[in-house]
Amino acid sequence: MSVNQLGSQVENHYDAVIIGSGFGGSVMAYRLAEAGLNVCVLERGKKYPPGSFPHSPDKIKKNFWDPDNKLYGMFDIWSFRDIAAVVSSGLGGGSLIYANVLIRKPEKWFVKEDLNQGGYEYWPVNRQELDPHYERAEKMLNAQKYPFNHPPYQDTPKTQALQFAAQELKLDWYLPKLAVTFANNGQNPVIGEPIEENYPNLHDRTRYTCRLCGECDIGCNYGSKNSLDYNYLTEAQRHGAELKTLCKVRSFEPRDGGGYKIHYVHYDLAEGGNKSEHLITANQLILCAGSLGSTYLLLKNQKRGLFPHISKKLGTRFSGNGDLINFALEAKREIHGSYGTVITSTIHMPDELDNGEGRGFYLQDAGYPDFVNWMLQMTETPGNIKQQLLFVLRWLRTAISKTGLIDSNLSEEISELLLGKTEISSTLLPLLGMGRDFPVGRMRLRQDRKGKERLDVIQNFKQSEAFFQRLRNTMKDVAEQLGAKYLDNPLWFLQQTIAAHPLGGCPMGRNKDEGVVDSYGEVFDYPGFFIADGSVMPGPVGPNPSLTIAALADRFAQKVIDNHQQQKN
Repeated sequence: MSVNQLGSQVENHYDAVIIGSGFGGSVMAYRLAEAGLNVCVLERGKKYPPGSFPHSPDKIKKNFWDPDNKLYGMFDIWSFRDIAAVVSSGLGGGSLIYANVLIRKPEKWFVKEDLNQGGYEYWPVNRQELDPHYERAEKMLNAQKYPFNHPPYQDTPKTQALQFAAQELKLDWYLPKLAVTFANNGQNPVIGEPIEENYPNLHDRTRYTCRLCGECDIGCNYGSKNSLDYNYLTEAQRHGAELKTLCKVRSFEPRDGGGYKIHYVHYDLAEGGNKSEHLITANQLILCAGSLGSTYLLLKNQKRGLFPHISKKLGTRFSGNGDLINFALEAKREIHGSYGTVITSTIHMPDELDNGEGRGFYLQDAGYPDFVNWMLQMTETPGNIKQQLLFVLRWLRTAISKTGLIDSNLSEEISELLLGKTEISSTLLPLLGMGRDFPVGRMRLRQDRKGKERLDVIQNFKQSEAFFQRLRNTMKDVAEQLGAKYLDNPLWFLQQTIAAHPLGGCPMGRNKDEGVVDSYGEVFDYPGFFIADGSVMPGPVGPNPSLTIAALADRFAQKVIDNHQQQKN
């Protein structure tokens, strides 16, 4: 049987098929499987059990996602004219590389602007409606604050530094909840302690409490991070959901008589990445491929005439969630940004909606893996070359003359020669900002030079100039309090940013004229078709958006379950 013939035959039918396993897809998978639905999750990436995340240069080089070039790794980099975005490919989606932060969207930031009178966003849900779902997600993700008052965590220099700067500037600093296990239930935090679990995780591997290695956003090899594969997906599988990895969805369409067809390819890595085509069907379809992935798939299917009645708002309200990362360099105090979780604390700058000035934002102590320190240290090495040469010549001269005058204990001198003063690595603090930028970006399809359809994002920063300037000024103030030099990300001068939190493209709305989906994630005019990821945000979340995506997906899941019950009756 040929590949095309195989792809034209329906292989299985499900109550619900979920595309993607990030914060939307994983929550949906668990809730639906728990309710008794026959569920299939299609994830394009691989499983990543503890110990499988590559951290060496040669292996990281291959840890990118580009199947056309035989790359099946985790990092997927999207680059556009105004913005670049980093997303994840793997079972657990963005939870594999995010910085663990779980912050609820502030109540007054659920704005309801008049879209016909120059408004930019209207949230058809509010904080009160989402609070029960926030609470359920926090419990499922085992949210814990960084144990800053418990040794040895209280000696985390970067946390102390941001707290000090905030106190001097009289800013609101606090420890947010993190999806990281620092301690077993009822016990004190201990580094590297085996984590107690009620049921074996889907990898069937032992996990360990946080080792403070700063590797959260390149993959936690100790299982300390409570990524979605250890909770929602493990529970979904335990309740009978099928989790299919290395399965990339190419298209989907309404099915005659109701439901949907889903076409996907499976990559067989044991056979060098050979791919086979497959076709399955479902009563209900839940698209959770992220802001970029979901919008791209839906735009392509719309262009093929598969969804002629989709809202004209498809591709609108794109936002980078105000993401901006800059640096405080050569601080007068030690920072050691690689010690601790990637983010331990945050500063909250209020919005004009809650008695602040301008549009609000969050500023966080962004960390990095410890091996980055070695890369930074190499930049100091050229300055030591002359000193190193003089030492070697003196050593050789002494050895040749056999005077024996050279010090027999060379530890201190060699230490100084090889590593220098280490100020760069010990006094660097990356500053991560995010907040309420304007959701005015647009997403569309364009053809590349080879005629292949690509996603294009046009982001206009003019409306958000005042927001970004206020954010940068606060970063400068923090750097000044630390006695550090402030450095803008070089991309800033090219009028480009890197978005770790791309949002929008399939926004929620009260009707088809306002959005692509309703307040329960169901696509207007397409019953049983849901979207549950960052693409449904009608504007920026403000804080790190993962928890809000999970809470919305939890809310949406009930509508899918209700639809299923109605179909049965």
